[in-house]
Amino acid sequence: MGDIGEFFSFLSQYMRVMRRGFVLRKNPYQKGRFRINGDRSLLVDYGDDIDLTTNRKVKRMAEILSGERLKGVQAIIPSYRNISVVYNPLEISVLELRDQILLLEDRFDQTDASVRRVVEIPVCYGKEFGPDIDFVADYNHIRPDDVILLHTAPLYNVFAVGFTPGFCYLGGLHKRLHTPRLDNPRLSVPAGSVGIAENQTGVYPLETPGGWRLIGRTPLTLFNPDRPDPFLCGIADSIKFVAISVEEFDQIRQSKAP
Repeated sequence: MGDIGEFFSFLSQYMRVMRRGFVLRKNPYQKGRFRINGDRSLLVDYGDDIDLTTNRKVKRMAEILSGERLKGVQAIIPSYRNISVVYNPLEISVLELRDQILLLEDRFDQTDASVRRVVEIPVCYGKEFGPDIDFVADYNHIRPDDVILLHTAPLYNVFAVGFTPGFCYLGGLHKRLHTPRLDNPRLSVPAGSVGIAENQTGVYPLETPGGWRLIGRTPLTLFNPDRPDPFLCGIADSIKFVAISVEEFDQIRQSKAP
């Protein structure tokens, strides 16, 4: 009966928090805060704000959890500020899972984060590849050439992967490039298109509808289910964009492996 009583106490606290709402904080939480997400998923929040410090803690904890291979845990999905831990409730209870995650958090500062891989993505900017580059420039009172310089300058952090397979939401976009989405999304965006939406940038891995401002396109294939690793980049990587010419775009497109 003790476990049942503790479970309902945990659930009651969760419901009170949800009714009260969250208070925004600038710093990540010292300890994860737990939310029940359906009957087989536990959300672990590490902050209320989207920032690099919180996201790095999310990634590190996801790495630690993945390495532990906890009994009953079926998937670990990191995002901007939290981790979704999918589990089999017949093998592990939500309370047991919570307690094991809290124990692993004590090891956070005692383990070294793995070295991030830097993935370089060549991009042909403007022209037919980036139909919105002039709008981005005009909106921010800069030249199209400045858009290219500012967009290729940072080393981008992958905050989350979603929307379509291999779509990486990248943080670190220069403030002079922040631009609103399209009022009416396009019905079809070519695969490889590089876009901007508010304070984020990213690359469309597949041809899909989309509302981001398109400034260029890469000849690389970001997602191919027939490759041993279908994804060119993922949540643990950093991204560096490199400007190329139309001629270089065509050469890479013709020579690259699928």
